[in-house]
Amino acid sequence: MKILSFLILLISLVAVASEEKLERAPIDTQDAVSIQRGARVFVNYCLNCHAAEAMRYNRLEDLGLTEQQIKDNLLFATDKIGDTMTVAMRRKDAKTWFGVEPPDLSVIARARGADWLYTYLRTFYRDDSRETGWNNLTFPNVGMPHVLYELQGEQVLRKAAEQEGLGGSLTLAREIPGRLSPPEYDKLVADLVNYLVFMSEPARETRIRIGYAVLIFLGALFVPVYLLKREYWKDVH
Repeated sequence: MKILSFLILLISLVAVASEEKLERAPIDTQDAVSIQRGARVFVNYCLNCHAAEAMRYNRLEDLGLTEQQIKDNLLFATDKIGDTMTVAMRRKDAKTWFGVEPPDLSVIARARGADWLYTYLRTFYRDDSRETGWNNLTFPNVGMPHVLYELQGEQVLRKAAEQEGLGGSLTLAREIPGRLSPPEYDKLVADLVNYLVFMSEPARETRIRIGYAVLIFLGALFVPVYLLKREYWKDVH
């Protein structure tokens, strides 16, 4: 029993230590405008390699977009409003080019978490030893190149000065500016992550609203049920 308790404590400490390295994703799952911007980023930068085969374009109507707006801004030439978000690149070719097939991103936010995705997309850096020329501080030796580098710029990995005999920590420094300032890029990544969270469960907000309604109904129902029960059993001793 003591060994089991120790293992649970050890796993908890490891989980906490890993979470401390992640930055909190500043997202709002009720901000439809942010999710719309994130969908545009996803279609233009992610959908070239990563599919989202569990997501249909017409689910974006839940965000307040019209069918025509989706067609004009988010669909490619041959896609239809009811199609799933697939890519033309063949899996065999993708494995040859990247060494591994790019994963489907339909539920990546549920698998990785919003904080992980937000941190990951902001911690790419130049690494000439890698085939793609890029590496990532959150996901070391990742096969994915930094597709947003023109927006963020190029970062390099540096080691902070050693303190009190301990090894210095690894940090990132922007060496070449991108088209966006750091706050603007962080906002773009937050919008993208917000969309990925929405895509992983489009009915989440509806489910939450229904859940609250059910709890309110059960709370209101408790009063007459309790009074009925007391009246029914009042003569039973």
